[in-house]
Amino acid sequence: MNATHQPATAAGTFRLGGDLPITRLGLGTMQMTGPGVWGDPKDPDRAVRVLRRAVELGVNFIDTADSYGPAVAEPLVKKALYPYPDDLVIATKAGLTRSGPDQWHPVGRPEYLRQQAEMSLRHLGMDHIDLFQLHRIDPKVPLEEQLGELQLLQQEGKIRHIGLSEVSVEDLEAALRTVPIVSVQNLFNLADRTAEPLLEYATHHAIGFIPWFPLATGKLSRDDGPLAEPARQHGVSPSQLALAWLLKRSPALLPIPGTSSVEHLEENVRAAEIVLPEAVFDAMTHAA
Repeated sequence: MNATHQPATAAGTFRLGGDLPITRLGLGTMQMTGPGVWGDPKDPDRAVRVLRRAVELGVNFIDTADSYGPAVAEPLVKKALYPYPDDLVIATKAGLTRSGPDQWHPVGRPEYLRQQAEMSLRHLGMDHIDLFQLHRIDPKVPLEEQLGELQLLQQEGKIRHIGLSEVSVEDLEAALRTVPIVSVQNLFNLADRTAEPLLEYATHHAIGFIPWFPLATGKLSRDDGPLAEPARQHGVSPSQLALAWLLKRSPALLPIPGTSSVEHLEENVRAAEIVLPEAVFDAMTHAA
């Protein structure tokens, strides 16, 4: 691929909060840790190469979290990209604690969220975080207390915008009564569209929708998967087809496919250049 070619830009841009332009095809960092999103990756240098290559390819939206590792992904982002390009937008999250591989526990106490925001600032080497997301709503803590602390951090200039993760339309509406919310991050892909009502709401209100597991953890990208045949017909890979479908589905969708491989990264980013005919989009929608 040409060193100066930036295919990610073909996905177009979305303005978070109406004022922060990002490429619609970003990069997630969950896979840049050890098994079960726990501990260091097998090859940290490879993760650094992926992050740097993503920016070279025109990606300017990186999604991470304090709990990835924990405290592994954020320092990797800093190692790879600091000092940051002026247009780079880094989103992180807090609100989940870890007790081991694949174990996640919501904690939304205000003092904990503040502590983690301060730690993220240190780990990332930043004086403010462009998008700070509540990783999960803690059912044991009133929502207005969780969001109220994020609003205080926002007023202090440590957070620019606030987002939510894994919420319902009702959760989002309740949150909006307390603070402006610029993004939601829910499980969503061609094979799992449970969050469709939330996507419709987000699209209507110009709220970014960041689909996690956009490739259904690889299921949609398998050579024997449901997209294998249409991908062959169109001369692209199944994962590219799945990402192209997301980009066409709604202008508010901001896929963040994660990978620990430069090769897979380059393949994913090229999906931004695919112009999906309406008939193919409809066939994929109904087939899945």
